[in-house]
Amino acid sequence: MISVESHKNDYLHKNNNPFDLLAKDYDDWFEGEGKIIFSIESNCLRELLPRLPHPRLEIGVGTGRFAEAIGIDCGLDPSAQALAIMKNPEVNRVQAVGEKAPFINGAFGTVALITTLCFVGSCREVLNEANRVLRDDGKIVMGLILKDSPWGKLYESKKAQGHPIYQNAFFRSYNETTGLLESARFRIERVVSALFQPPGEVKDFEYPREGYYADAGFVVILAGK
Repeated sequence: MISVESHKNDYLHKNNNPFDLLAKDYDDWFEGEGKIIFSIESNCLRELLPRLPHPRLEIGVGTGRFAEAIGIDCGLDPSAQALAIMKNPEVNRVQAVGEKAPFINGAFGTVALITTLCFVGSCREVLNEANRVLRDDGKIVMGLILKDSPWGKLYESKKAQGHPIYQNAFFRSYNETTGLLESARFRIERVVSALFQPPGEVKDFEYPREGYYADAGFVVILAGK
């Protein structure tokens, strides 16, 4: 059983969360246009599964698609609607924000942030909380859309056009992201990349490549404390 702190967590985004209004549209994307993309991204994450100890927490679990794919035990998200859509009954759902995770120190073996860091209010606070709730041998795994990739540029353009989800996103470069991890006292251990087909042209399944590639649409970073 995962221990939760007794203090009440401040639900900071409850009044203005686009995922509350768009949770079903977001989830439907995985069954349509995003089906192949999701299979590429989830396979990239599964490359690291042997190094991800349980229990596993996902911050920004959303509707639970990645949680089911990589065996997440507990999912945290500020969107009540997204959590309500989640189909996997084995994931313990917690409505809260990553900046104030309602868990005791050292509660988890793994913390996952999958396409989440670009949406949080404070990256530093979220990463510091991730460090706090991880045990000493714990791992953090991050699935990222990076600013300078073709996919990052696509979402930056959607942001500029006022897209209801991406207007709230803040994409970062690989170096900015690794700098944030290091400032939160994490040590990078492995990087894998995938989704090399450009936006609008994803037709075939891809296997991940070891290391960071600037033209990859999805980059996974594994780090330890």
